[in-house]
Amino acid sequence: MEKLRGLKCRECGRGYPSAPSHVCEFCFGPLEVDYDYGALKGRVTRDSIAAGPPSIWRYKDLLPIDGDVAVGHHVGFTPLIRAENLAHELGVKELYIKNDSVCHPTWSFKDRVVSVAVTKAREFGFDTVACASTGNLANSVAAHAAEGRLRSYIFIPADLEPGKVVGTLVYQPTLVAVEGTYDEVNRLCSEVADKYRWAFVNINIRPYYAEGSKTYGYEILEQLGWRTPAHIVVPCAGGSLITKIWKAIKECEVLGLVDRAATKMHAAQAAGCGPIVTMIKTDSDVLRPVRPSTIAKSLAIGNPADGYYAYRAVKESGGSGEHTTDAEIIEGMLLLARTEGIFTETAGGVTVAATKKLLDAGVIPRHESVVICITGNGLKTPDVLYERLETHVTIRPALSAFDRALAELKSKTS
Repeated sequence: MEKLRGLKCRECGRGYPSAPSHVCEFCFGPLEVDYDYGALKGRVTRDSIAAGPPSIWRYKDLLPIDGDVAVGHHVGFTPLIRAENLAHELGVKELYIKNDSVCHPTWSFKDRVVSVAVTKAREFGFDTVACASTGNLANSVAAHAAEGRLRSYIFIPADLEPGKVVGTLVYQPTLVAVEGTYDEVNRLCSEVADKYRWAFVNINIRPYYAEGSKTYGYEILEQLGWRTPAHIVVPCAGGSLITKIWKAIKECEVLGLVDRAATKMHAAQAAGCGPIVTMIKTDSDVLRPVRPSTIAKSLAIGNPADGYYAYRAVKESGGSGEHTTDAEIIEGMLLLARTEGIFTETAGGVTVAATKKLLDAGVIPRHESVVICITGNGLKTPDVLYERLETHVTIRPALSAFDRALAELKSKTS
């Protein structure tokens, strides 16, 4: 039996055939992939998944791919770490870090969505892929396009972190820097996508692209022995990741892979760009766009495409949301590095800091299991730490010089 029925509108439910399309022609709602779960029941089991490769493609039956995998054969299956040191610091009984800062090949969770999107673009016969990006997506699209021998056009805000610009240019795409915010870049890309026959992973290929995020959720459940954690804290930019992790948990319940979908989803955003968390805190389903002002540039989307659906996922799961200041973001990065030896980018600092605030407020009980989502590597955004970190000692190459410096250090800390 076929697992895919095609696409369907997330608002009116109208069905469409599988195609590079993302908007309903009748109500202008967003389209998503429509699966036949009846055909998947019994075919997708814990054993069938365990027999698959150590990558996101062990879940291929739950992804919108009909043919062979084109790119990203080693993406995903990143560590779920029992964070004992951080748990002790925060006073939490059971704490885990889902660490996509080491996701192959570009060190962020975006490799999951892009490998699915580019594989689907190849199925549709495209020879050029493109995206609008705040950084991590740019890196991943450029890398997977290179692997798939496809042309790529990458559109980014002109003020992006240098590390992420270099991490895109190294794959030799056509990089277009736009003098504006991500939302302005995205609007431009919508116009470009209408004119040129390119596969924009987060526009006309978006329904397929977004499904790759489900693998983040599948892995958490499988790595916990097919047990649902009580809480998952997720950084939000466009809002798709938190929405798809929740979808993955519900799918696993439907397919009998877990007993029940009993996880509360919590959204983390920077105070300088937090429209989704604002919706959650005010309990309003109306998203009010903002102009981003935060060091967490990978989350700086002021008008998130999936904002409403992220809000709905949080409310349906019984979760919550929290904002973090730029100072708290940096403290979160340093806390995770000091306790667990994990260097995360600013988005990870948002998630760690938000988790701490939710624990301190009693929103997340300290005796319940918590998973913190780390979605990108700190080597991409080191500039935010330059003023906070310094070399402790500079000496001549002599033991006597070190002895004097060590004595001074000890006197300062005593």
